[in-house]
Formats: sequence, structure tokens, C-alpha cells
Amino acid sequence: MSPAPSRASVPRMTISGRYSGLANALLLSLTCGAFLGTSAIGQTMPVPTIKGLEAVDSLVSAEFAKDSIGSITVGVIAGSQLVWTRSIGFADMKTHRLANRNTVYRIGSITKPFTAVMLMQLVAAGRIHLSDPVEQYLPEIKQIAGKPQGAAPFTFLQLATMTAGLEREPAEVGPFWTGPVSMWENTLLSALPHTSYQSAPGTEYSYSNVGYAILGAALSRAAHQPYVEWERSHVLEPLGMHRTRFELDRSIQPDLAVGYEVRGNGTLDDETAANEARDGRGYKVPNGAIFTTVDDLARFVSFELGRGPETVLAHSILDEAFGGIVATDPQMDTGYGLGFMAMRRGDYSFVGHGGSVAGYLAAMYYDRHLQLGVVVFRNVDGGKENPGRLVIDILSSLASKRLDAMPRTPYCLKHQTLLESAVPTVRSQTGSGEV
Repeated sequence: MSPAPSRASVPRMTISGRYSGLANALLLSLTCGAFLGTSAIGQTMPVPTIKGLEAVDSLVSAEFAKDSIGSITVGVIAGSQLVWTRSIGFADMKTHRLANRNTVYRIGSITKPFTAVMLMQLVAAGRIHLSDPVEQYLPEIKQIAGKPQGAAPFTFLQLATMTAGLEREPAEVGPFWTGPVSMWENTLLSALPHTSYQSAPGTEYSYSNVGYAILGAALSRAAHQPYVEWERSHVLEPLGMHRTRFELDRSIQPDLAVGYEVRGNGTLDDETAANEARDGRGYKVPNGAIFTTVDDLARFVSFELGRGPETVLAHSILDEAFGGIVATDPQMDTGYGLGFMAMRRGDYSFVGHGGSVAGYLAAMYYDRHLQLGVVVFRNVDGGKENPGRLVIDILSSLASKRLDAMPRTPYCLKHQTLLESAVPTVRSQTGSGEV
């Protein structure tokens, strides 16, 4: 892999077509051998032969054995198919209810990629442009405090790529953290005066949960349809995600995994997660409210791999959306794009997202070139298991076997020109995959 370019020579990527708004943003791309490539993902492609599932099974067993608390559910996706899944442990430790492929987990920030799909759909429909100032649709954001003097209003693209300059959360004041999904937008609007800038839009990457909530609210205004209704009718139902919800209802409640928090003394708290599921997440809906199953999230991964129906989003548009990232660390080993994280491990590069809420951890990563994806769910926050590490361990293992049969072509990003102005700096992040 080529060494990363110096900060002074980082190229700026321009993209033609309906996503040309990317050209006006400070998106960073790497040269050949980088995170993301240009490939005909939307074309009909054979489902890859999967080798190494025995090793995956061993990885899952070893990870769960580290503390054997709660449960873990794993799914491996190849193209349009969930080709392997396994659940270990208890969805409910008190009743000894075992986890299975129908078990419902919370996925936290993995909700953000769904919000990004809504963004892409509205851009594709000509309803908005990525370069549009968000305040044009949600003027209430003018209440956000501390806007740097002379700074331009932030855009949809800047919100989606975490470069809008906003703090991670509103200040710890006011009733912003609980409340039903039906009231989430009102809760967000009440939180805006308690939200602040930390930098000028377009100058810095900084992970922001409230930024994605603002994105969801602005998209709802542009669509003239409530955010949850849009997601249900334009994303979840068309993808066949019939067991996915933004809040609990009677149809999924019996299969919900009980969420556990591991206290400092090693004891388990099952009340915090239950209270949050009951009381709601307040403003945190477009950035972290989804409940789902391994089968349903596998359908979303297949869509992200370019195997979903074009009625949801044209494959060519999805390919374009994966064509650029903002570097999120100085070494350029990680990045953030339109609702997805990118990371490099050794010779492999993956995209996806992680997430956590009280009592639950989840990870979803995939390789669009190899048509492979992995999802991991756990109903424990804390302890010794690490779903994020496990998902990358599994993907790396499967990718090495897949490459034996299909040598990987070096990736090159297209239409590059040198960046003439300053690039976004990288603010150190802790737990940036969490919500």
C-alpha cells in the first residue's frame, strides 16, 4: 500500500453527476490502494464462494468465552444472502431464554447509515442538494450557540460527514435524553439553544450525534413527511426489514434481548437499559434508535453492497456515495463518509458503522469489492467481549480466503485535483462509533 500523502498534498476529490456537491466539500481521498474504489457493484455479479466459516465459528466461540455474559449473535453476508449466522448465550439471563436469529437487539449509531440513505434518496429525487445550507429547511438551527464569526452555514454534506463543526451532544441541561419517538423532533428543537459549535463548518472532523439528529429533522422538512414514516415506507419495507422498529411494539417485544450493563465491581445492571427502552431516547432518533434482528440488518448490508432494489436507490448513486471520505485520524487509517465509517487493517479496508446504547453493542462492516459483510450484536455493554474487534477479525479472515480465489485490484479514486484551501483537521475522538 502506498504511503499516505502529506497533509499539504492531500488531493481533493471531485465527482460528476448528481452528487457533484461533493466537489464543493472538504472531502479527502487517498490514491491507489486506498479505502474505497470505483467498481461496478450495481452490475449482476455472482455470489462469492465463502471459505473459512469454520474459522469464523471458532472466532465467535472464543470471543464469547471471554466472559460468557448475555448473548452474541453474528451474521455473515455474501452478496444478497445471509449465508451464516450463529447465536450464543442468553437473551434473558434470568429466564434462561436463549438468543437466536429472531432475537431483537438495539444497534445505536448504526441508525446513522439509514439516515444517510434518506439523504441520498432526496438528493436523487432533486428535492435537495448536498451543498444546500441546512438552515434553509430548518431555520431553528440559528439558535445553536457559538457560531464562529464569518462562518458560512453548514450544509447537508457537512452534517452527513461530521464536518459541520458541532459539539457531540447538547449541554447536559434540559430534558433532551428521554421521550417517545413521536416527540423526538420537538425534543431536538428544545435542545438546539443548548447546543454549540466547536469549530467553523468544513474545517474539522468531529463526531456529532446531535448533528445527525439535525440532519434527520431537516430531511423530514424537505420531504414533507416525518422522518420515521419516510424510513419505514422508503427504506425498511422495500428492503423487507419487517422486524425493524424505531421503538418497541408488541410484535417484537417478546424477542427483545435484555440489555445488561457491567458495573465496575463486575455485577450486572439490567435496569438502565430497560428504563431507556421504556422511556425513549429523546432527540436521539435519526442517530441511534433502531431495534432490529440479524436477518433484517443483513438485508440492509446487502443493499449497501449494491444488491438491493433500485427502487430504493439506484446502484450508480450508491456507488458514487461511497466514493469519498473525510480522514478521521492523522495517519488516514480511518475515515467517515456519507453515513459510514471506513477503516484499514493491514492489507484490507472496510466500511460500515458501529453503535452502542445502554446495554447493547453492535457492529456492521463490509467490503463492497469482495461482496462480503458481517454484523455482530451483543446485549451487554462492558465486559471483555468486543463486537467491533470481532467483526473486523471475521471480515479479515474471510477476505484473506476470498482473495485466494479473486485477486484484489488496487483501488483508485477518480477525478482528483489538488486541494487549494486548508483541509479539515482531525479532532481526537473517543468512542466515535457510539451514540
